[in-house]
Formats: sequence, structure tokens, C-alpha cells
Amino acid sequence: MRKLRIISQAFFLFVFVFLFLQTESKGADKLGYPVRVFLDFDPLLFLASLLSSRHIATGFLLSLVLVVITVFMGRIFCGWICPLGTLNNIAGSFRRSPPTLLRRNWYRAKYYILLFLLASSLFTAQIAGLLDPLSLLVRSLTLAVYPLFNYITRTFFDTIYTLHIPILVDGSEFIYGFLQRTLLSFQQPLFFQGMFVGLLFFIILGLNLVEKRFWCKYLCPLGALLGILSRYALVHRSVSEGCTSCGLCEGICSGNTASDNEKAWRNTECMLCMDCDDLCPHNAVTFGFTIKKKHRAMDLGKRNTVRALLAGMFAVPLLRIVPSPRSGHAARNLIRPPGSHAEKEFLARCIRCGECMKVCITNGLQPTLFEAGLEGLWTPMLVPQRGYCEYRCTLCGQVCPTGAIRQLTLEEKAHTKIGLAVIDKGRCLPYSFATPCIVCEEMCPTADKAIRLTSVTVTDRSGNTILLQQPVIDASKCIGCGICEAHCPVRSKPAIYVLSTGESRSPQNQAVLD
Repeated sequence: MRKLRIISQAFFLFVFVFLFLQTESKGADKLGYPVRVFLDFDPLLFLASLLSSRHIATGFLLSLVLVVITVFMGRIFCGWICPLGTLNNIAGSFRRSPPTLLRRNWYRAKYYILLFLLASSLFTAQIAGLLDPLSLLVRSLTLAVYPLFNYITRTFFDTIYTLHIPILVDGSEFIYGFLQRTLLSFQQPLFFQGMFVGLLFFIILGLNLVEKRFWCKYLCPLGALLGILSRYALVHRSVSEGCTSCGLCEGICSGNTASDNEKAWRNTECMLCMDCDDLCPHNAVTFGFTIKKKHRAMDLGKRNTVRALLAGMFAVPLLRIVPSPRSGHAARNLIRPPGSHAEKEFLARCIRCGECMKVCITNGLQPTLFEAGLEGLWTPMLVPQRGYCEYRCTLCGQVCPTGAIRQLTLEEKAHTKIGLAVIDKGRCLPYSFATPCIVCEEMCPTADKAIRLTSVTVTDRSGNTILLQQPVIDASKCIGCGICEAHCPVRSKPAIYVLSTGESRSPQNQAVLD
């Protein structure tokens, strides 16, 4: 059974990585097989999104399949399918010290975390995506691990290329070309907070050196939800009279189920890894279907349960007592992707998975830090100096699993405003330096140019008369894509930049109110 489990874990991890790599533009405005399918099967994200937004995302109905499987089979997802669980298993294999036989009661922590997240979701604060394992994994790979892999790989092959050794260079270029077609991104992705997100991810993996599957045992809120659903599952572990209480099964257990004592065994913590079945020297441990089975109480404690719920409730106002777009304070640089709902609804739906940032062609979508308040941590925003919003691209709406970013047609996208470009005449070359420049007008992608040129006669410092064309913004046509800011030749701080003002999703955040 152990070999079958390893094969299953390897298969689903391969599928996950394959879908993750496929979640990018292939040259057309259409995605083939995005990794969001794993998120669609996540019942925690479904429940949290339902509570926070009062809306059912159609894709999340697939999570009901996992709910049914868990109710009948137990936490088979955690032991056989979950890609983060598999990575934790791999990281735990590097632990060389013998397994500890200490019985920690920390397993209750993940249930308190679950209650905290659901209570905050009930009061419309969507923060479950920060700790949900699938959302966490996609975000960590997108913002940190995949960019790191790209950077290391490109630097390695660039170094070999500079050696100018013919045979070595030819071989490396062949391998590098293969990697470019299969694993590497089209361009090097770079993200704000990437180092911080990556550090948190590697800490989670590093905890396996303290105790195998530490995250899964003590911290995972999805595991807690599946544990509750599996409380009366039909698949059970049985121990025969041949058990000598040698303790080998407890040492190998991945779920902290206290498996050396049948009466004390916690079925809600069992991940069905079945290692104890394979390891038992007396073949006293078996797994099978049974209806009549005594279930040990979860014993979370009434006081601690109430504390977790109250903490989730009071966390919501604490997150919102700062000026933020949700409270009516429009952040000028908080430019959301096209198709985003109004800020209140957007934050109630966004699960911070980072898929929209992964598919952004120009790398312009970046995770927020404090721009949207703590409640909006790691939600997407457009940073035009990093990359503009491609005029003929709607991939971010296609990949969003919750509908926080609506899927637009190209025609709808062309008329959706995400901001407004403004000109700093004190830095603009034709205005302040009597220098010809029409880059912003040339780059403007709208059908009817949102930037027009007016001819003026100026006198430079030498007294020469020059005919210049100065750019003027047409606010009714500008969609705020940011391509003008991205290509402005004025360095450090561009002479033309985009504000969130004028966005279609907000009738209040406008330059001129009707």
C-alpha cells in the first residue's frame, strides 16, 4: 500500500506541476489547462468564498466531489493526493534523526485556525486563501519558487555560454533550448514580496525537519475541515489481538493519531497513508470498510472553540480601521485588473492564489502589501512601470477561480477602464525641456487614440524657435492600461503615469463626477 500511495502522490504532484506550467500565455488569448482545477476541488475555498461573498462560484461545485469522497473514505486527499502534502513528505525524508514518540496535542491548533477563518469569512473578510494549502502552494510557486528556478537556470546556462568551450556550449545550448520550450517562462518573472513569500514557503517545508508533516498535523485548515468531514468515514483502521504495543506504528504515523492504542486512535487525524499496515511486524494492523465503529470525541474544548470564533469575528474590524479603498478612501496607485469587481466585492472573493499574476503577459500584475490595507494582502494590482496591461489579453479573468476578476470578451476589455493616465508637465520632455517626444501617443493602443498631440511653437534656451507636439490626455478614451507609463523615456519617475481614478468598477473614484 505504501508503494501505491507513493505512486499516487507522484502522479498528482506531476499533474499539478504540469498544470502550473501550462497556466501561462501560449501566444493566443486562451488558456488550455490552468492549475485552477485543483483549487476548484478545494472545499475550504468554496465554503470561505460562499460565506464572505454570498456567491457560489460555479467551478467550486467540483469541491463537493471531494466532500463526498472524504465522508465515505476519510482524509485520503491529504495522504494520497495533496501536492503540498507530497512536498512535505519529500522534505520530511531528509530528517535523519529517529522519529520522536512525544504525543503533542497541537493537532487542535488547525481546528482553531479553521474556525478563525470561517468566522472572519462569515463577516465578509476573505482571508482563508492566505493559509489554504492549495492557494498557498500556487501563490508560493508563482511569486517565489518558479522565478527562483528561472533565475538560477538562466544564470547557470549563461555562465556556461561565457566559457566559450565549443563542445560544452553546444551541449548546454541544446539543453537550454529544450528547457525554454518545456519548463522555463518566456521571460524572467519578478514579483514584489517574492522573497518574503518564498521564505514562508521554505519555512513550512523546513518544519518537516522538526517533525514529519508538521504543517499537515498542526496548521493546515483544509486538513481540519476534511478531518471533521471524515469523522464518521467508513474506512477504518483495525488492530487485532496480535498487537504487542511495540510503538513502531506510532513512530511512523504521519497524522499524529496515537496509533499504538486502538481506543485512543483519532480517526479524524488519519491520512490513510497505511504505513502502519506495511510496517507492523505482526500484521496486526489492517484497514477496511465497517459501519459500526466507536468514534473518539474531538475534544477541542468549548472555551477554546469560542475564543477561536470570537477572534475571527473581531479580526474583521481590526483589519478595517485603516483608510483603505474598501472604506471609501481610493488608493491612487491601486490599479486592479480589468474585470475586477468593486473593491468590497473584490476583496470578499479574491483568495490570493496568484494565478492572475502567473498568466500576466507583461509581469505587470504584482501582489499588494499595504496598498489595499492588511485585508487586501497579496491581492493583485497593476504596476505599469513593471509591466502594462496588454490591450488584447483577457487571461487574468479566465484563470480566476472565484470570479473576483470577471472573464471579459476582447470587446468588453477594450471599453473597460482600470485607471486614467495623467501627465506631469514638469517632467514631460515636450513641455519642460523643449525636446521632441511622442512615445506615449505612439504606444497608445486604443482604437481612437486616448493621447492626442497638439502643435505648439516654443523657444529653447538658445533662443531658437521650435515646433513641438505636446501630448494631451482624452479622459473619455483612456482605459488606464499603463503602456504609456511603461515606455515613457523619462527615467526614475515617468512623466506620464496611471492613477486608479476613472476606473469602471467604481462610480465614486472618478476625476469628474456627473
